[in-house]
Amino acid sequence: MSEERLQKILARAGVATSRRKAEELIQEGRVTINGKVAGLGEKADPERDAIKVDSRRIQPLQEHHYFLLNKPKGVMSTVTDPEGRRTVIDLVPPGMRKALVPVGRLDFNTEGLLLLTDDGEFAQRVAHPRYGSVKTYEVKVKGTPTEAQLERLRAGVVLDGQRTAPARITSRAPFKPAGARRRGEPESENSWWIVELTEGRTRQIREMFFHIGHSVQKLRRIAIGPLRDRDLPVGALRELTGKEVQRLLKSAGRPAEKKQPARKPAPKKPAPKKPAAKKAPARPAVTPRRAAARNVKRAAARKAAPKSGRR
Repeated sequence: MSEERLQKILARAGVATSRRKAEELIQEGRVTINGKVAGLGEKADPERDAIKVDSRRIQPLQEHHYFLLNKPKGVMSTVTDPEGRRTVIDLVPPGMRKALVPVGRLDFNTEGLLLLTDDGEFAQRVAHPRYGSVKTYEVKVKGTPTEAQLERLRAGVVLDGQRTAPARITSRAPFKPAGARRRGEPESENSWWIVELTEGRTRQIREMFFHIGHSVQKLRRIAIGPLRDRDLPVGALRELTGKEVQRLLKSAGRPAEKKQPARKPAPKKPAPKKPAAKKAPARPAVTPRRAAARNVKRAAARKAAPKSGRR
């Protein structure tokens, strides 16, 4: 195995729930490589080097695990919760929990598909907005927004001082949810919509529709990239197939490059003007009358000139 960054090794081994937590362990001087206190940014080979945390050697995971969970309402999308609320990890059998972290988040009162994995690179590719992975949601809102209101949401609205990325919003046939209608979910005049996002801020969809005066009544995620599973019961978990993992990675693609503003060409300096050559004054045109007068003057001048005598 080749060398990797230390925080990545620690996160994958389950010593820390994230790379940030791993960095905190390193900064506290609790991590050593071959007996020497490690520093941030160091690399190591877990098969060759003795990497220890609090004097205990770590055992890196050899294989990654990828799970799909149909998260219920009232569950936190975190590994632990300081308030003691139930988390998505509590829905995983104890023997399968090691190093698992949720890929992205769903709000406390939002249900639907959520990925869990111990593969940090996979989680980064699928969750980060810059890779363009599309998340699809089914949204029930109070009343029916106008087309003009929906266009505002599609173009992006300002939430907490930052404009949301463009979204795709299409109508969904009323009373035909992706899953079975649950008890206590009456058919009403409220409208259903399909919303596709490439970003996922906290409570984003709820805030978007609240911004145009239509509060969200129900929200569930029904797809992550190309991955769907209408038959997965709420609260249930299953492992992804190799093909599904590859399809998710392929759908995430490469990070979008930031478009650099086009540079305007520098204005060309005008070439110095050469001084115009002085033109000789134009001679007045000679008319017949002027020519005759000139001849008369010349003849008079000849007569007035003195004649030279002969010798």
